[in-house]
Amino acid sequence: ARGFTTVALTLADDAVPVEDAVAGLDRVALVLGSEGHGLSERWQDSADRRAIIPMHEGIDSLNVAAASAVACYVTARR
Repeated sequence: ARGFTTVALTLADDAVPVEDAVAGLDRVALVLGSEGHGLSERWQDSADRRAIIPMHEGIDSLNVAAASAVACYVTARR
């Protein structure tokens, strides 16, 4: 409602790389879940876009501090 596009960081099957999710956006609000449980389905479903941080095979998650740092960096440099 205030001109932000919400981007949820998730391991959902339809998530796109975070670089792609934030590309071309003017105002972004990143949505992150807690460590352990991740982002609730309610928040995933309400987000405008779903994004994943691409990682090396065999690594499937980061702690929330590391994930937020990466996502903020990618968002800021777009």
